[in-house]
Amino acid sequence: MVVRFAWPSLKSVLHVDSIFAATSAGPSTVLAAGGEAVPPPFTVARVFTETRLDSWLALGLVLAAGLYLYGVYRLRLRGDAWPVLRTICFLGPGLGGIAAVTVSGLHAYDTALLSVHMVQHMVLSMISPIFLALGAPVTLALRTLPVRPRKRLLAVVHSRFAKVYSFPLVAFSIFVVNPFALYFSGLYHYTLEHAWAHELVHAHFIATGCVFFWPLLGLDPLPGRWPYPARALLMLLSVPFHTVLGLTIMQSTTLLGGDWYPSLNLSWSDPWNDQVVAGGILWAGGEFVSVTMLAVLVVQWIRQSEREARRLDRELDRQEARDRAADAAATATPAPGTPA
Repeated sequence: MVVRFAWPSLKSVLHVDSIFAATSAGPSTVLAAGGEAVPPPFTVARVFTETRLDSWLALGLVLAAGLYLYGVYRLRLRGDAWPVLRTICFLGPGLGGIAAVTVSGLHAYDTALLSVHMVQHMVLSMISPIFLALGAPVTLALRTLPVRPRKRLLAVVHSRFAKVYSFPLVAFSIFVVNPFALYFSGLYHYTLEHAWAHELVHAHFIATGCVFFWPLLGLDPLPGRWPYPARALLMLLSVPFHTVLGLTIMQSTTLLGGDWYPSLNLSWSDPWNDQVVAGGILWAGGEFVSVTMLAVLVVQWIRQSEREARRLDRELDRQEARDRAADAAATATPAPGTPA
């Protein structure tokens, strides 16, 4: 008899459900410490078959997508254009990336395999926030909201809290320090034991990534945005961060999460090997994303320079036209005392 499990996360399975599974499926059912049922061997197919759409995060993603599309619809209704690429970035790799690692079957393994959790970490803190920023949702909201809500949104964007929290050095410090504080303390084990804490970590990953990447790569109007050379330097400094974190995890002589993973007694996964894979994901994935985003930032810098050069050319052309018009008027007007 084949038993399939589809939980929002491993630790949220009730103890009574585990007892029922054990008694109904017989001795083939695997139980972790504490009597919790563990997931079957991980396969690519289970990413699709274990998908759940009943979480608060799924509801939030649907709501965010609906509001964004409604904003685009409002713009088109009044004849204004909105770049299709921004919509694709926001809905595809942005919201879609979050859904791919939190609503899909990966979510059923995020407390059973550290490597799966690290894939979530990379997507939620780096990949999705970047594309959410490129979707420019704040700009879309400012162009579609009525006067009073628009003023409130501007007040939030330009508030002192937003200025401090989104200041690049502050955001960079949070982005770098948080993973070390999470994984190399008892906090990570706590999140494995408590479903609400684990979900809160997911939300924190998204918020931290948005705060870091939005001022660097985003298209929305934000206060105190640094010039492109300073942004490129900060992005360059972030490149070795995931390398250090990944190598530290790979070479660690202790398991992240303490005895949590060994207590699951997974016959199809070794916690030590899985931790090495998890560190490698952070190392390789972090470098690839950082270098790619550095290239995107350089492209934005070049385009901004080209726009500025065209603006200066237009200003010079207008100034030359004004000078020629003034010279022509002076030539056409006879000097005082000169016969017409």
